[in-house]
Amino acid sequence: QVQLVESGGGLQQAGGSLRLSCTASGRTLNDYGLGWFRQAPGKDYMFVAAISWNGDSTTYADSVKGRFTISRDNAKNTVYLQMNSLKPEDTAVYYCAADYGGRGVPTLPSYENWGQGTQVTVSS
Repeated sequence: QVQLVESGGGLQQAGGSLRLSCTASGRTLNDYGLGWFRQAPGKDYMFVAAISWNGDSTTYADSVKGRFTISRDNAKNTVYLQMNSLKPEDTAVYYCAADYGGRGVPTLPSYENWGQGTQVTVSS
């Protein structure tokens, strides 16, 4: 079982940047695809970004493409989400998730392990 812990959330002004981190314990992430999802108040979970087990493949939601970058450091058992040019509509709780299938896909049911989430609030 993989335990995931997110960090790096907070309050930021529109146009600013934040970097989220998600560190795993209990098992190496080397074989896992990793994803970031978010949930805004009153809304469903939304896919944000995903990365394959070896980092060769990344996928982004259209709403964040060109602004967000997902990366991973398998030596540190950590996945990152660099968020630039933040907008108020990016406000949400952000969750990282791990998929033992390794591909890093944009579909929520593919992910077996989830963190507790970190709040990101973007003010206008």
